[in-house]
Amino acid sequence: MYDQHLHSHHSFDSKADPVENVQTAIARGLLGLTFTEHYDTHPDEVHDCRYDDARYSETIAQLREQFSHQIFIGKGIEVCYQPDHMPKIVDFLHDHDFDLVLLSVHWSDGNPVHKRRAWENRDPLSVTRKYLKTVLEAMQFCEQFHRNRPRRFDVLAHMDFCKRYSLRYADGAYIRDCSDIVDEILKTCIAADVVPEINTSTIRRGLGESMPAPWVIQRYAELGGTMISVGSDAHVSTDIGADFDTAAEMMRLAGIEQLAVFKNGRRENIPCGPSKSNSGI
Repeated sequence: MYDQHLHSHHSFDSKADPVENVQTAIARGLLGLTFTEHYDTHPDEVHDCRYDDARYSETIAQLREQFSHQIFIGKGIEVCYQPDHMPKIVDFLHDHDFDLVLLSVHWSDGNPVHKRRAWENRDPLSVTRKYLKTVLEAMQFCEQFHRNRPRRFDVLAHMDFCKRYSLRYADGAYIRDCSDIVDEILKTCIAADVVPEINTSTIRRGLGESMPAPWVIQRYAELGGTMISVGSDAHVSTDIGADFDTAAEMMRLAGIEQLAVFKNGRRENIPCGPSKSNSGI
C-alpha cells in the first residue's frame, strides 16, 4: 500500500516532521508515501497558505537521499477547487513538477464547509447537495480540461468531505440522500480519468466510515471504476497509513484490485491485496 495524501510542516495546518512521516511509513510496511502539501487560492485563505515550492522540493530531495533505498517518496500537492482561480492554478501546476496532484473541494456556495458558519441556520441536506454539486462541477471541469491534453489532475480527494462537518455541526450525514449526484460524480471521474480516493481520516476521528463510505466505492465499481487511491490525510506522523486495512477490505469487497500510484505525473496501476501488517494499517 501507498499513502498518497498526507501533510507536514510545509502545510499551514500541520507541524509534522517530514522525517518522522517517512520513518512511520517504513515502520508500518508501506511501499511508498506521497506528501500532498496544501496550495490554496481563496482570498480568505491565501494569506495563511504558506506554500514554498523551493523549500518543499529541498525537503523531498533530502528525504529521497536518506530513504529512497527503503521506500518511494513522492512530491505531491493538494489543490483546492476554486472556480474563479482555475487558470491561475493550472498555470501554477504547469510551472512546477509533481508526482501527484490531488483536487479537493473545501468550499461550496461561498462558504467553507469545514467552518460552522456553513451549517448554522441552514438545512444540512441542502448544504450537502450544494457541496456535492460543487464536486461534480470540479469533475466536469477536469473532464473538459483533460480533453486532448495531458492529465493535470490525478485524484479526487475525500469526495464527501462535507459529511465530516455535517456530523459535527448538524445531526448526521446526508450522502445517501444525494445518491443521484454521487452517481454523476463517479461517472464523471471515470470520464475525466480522475481516480477517487479512499480517505481514512474520518475512521480514526470516530465517524464510523471513510470518505467516501464503502457503498460509494461499491457503486464506483458497478459503474466501471477499476482503480483507487488511498490516503490517510495525516497531519501528524502517527496517523500515516492509519486504517489502511479497512481501505484494503473496502477495495476487496467492491472487486477493485488495482491501486493507482502516481510517480513523475504518471499513473501506475499496481495489483494489491489486504495489508499483512499488524501495525494498524
